[in-house]
Amino acid sequence: MRVFFLLTFLTVAALAAPPRELATALDSFRSDPPRGWSFTQTTEAEGKSTVERSDAAKPEFERWTLLQKDGRAPTPADLQHYAEARSRRSRTGTAPKIVDQFWFETLEVVSDTAERVTYRCQLRPGEARDNTARSLRSTIVVHKPTHTIESIELASIEAFSPTFGVTIAEMRTLMTYSLPSDATPSLPQKVSTAVKGRAFLFKSLDAEMTVTYSDYLRVGKP
Repeated sequence: MRVFFLLTFLTVAALAAPPRELATALDSFRSDPPRGWSFTQTTEAEGKSTVERSDAAKPEFERWTLLQKDGRAPTPADLQHYAEARSRRSRTGTAPKIVDQFWFETLEVVSDTAERVTYRCQLRPGEARDNTARSLRSTIVVHKPTHTIESIELASIEAFSPTFGVTIAEMRTLMTYSLPSDATPSLPQKVSTAVKGRAFLFKSLDAEMTVTYSDYLRVGKP
């Protein structure tokens, strides 16, 4: 019986492991820009926009600078509000890694070519009261020659209620990444999110947001 249970455990563990191609890509993957790289981040949502610069040469709590707000130079009030908001965000901790929620037991191959392989899987709940994960599916595109993740899409497959009084009819987030070269690693390019939903039946939650990363610059030794 012990041998039977051991073999069963090993079989389940093997099924739960991602394919080697995906595992290799995940080993080097990071959703945010890597340390040592400065970059510009442009956020657009609901007709408003902000342009920020992260300078990797500065201390951690001094790296971010507001360059533009709604297409114009920021006012002193804008800069003060921005500094306060950044300070609050730095105290909220780190968000869970989405790759830790990939449920590899449900992994399937959507397409497979010489250049790319596309996988799809369900998500594990991030915590006990996570009412969102079971309604989402992740689609992962791996670039075979560079063993790099090119994109990750999270999309709803049904309406869901993440909290009391809120219903999300549709949700989709697409994260794209550059391919590495001799001079640069894979770097985030864009995050696009679209949501359709309502709160307490009368308030629309429909929204779209795009975050674009640009002007990367390596700081310090390569």
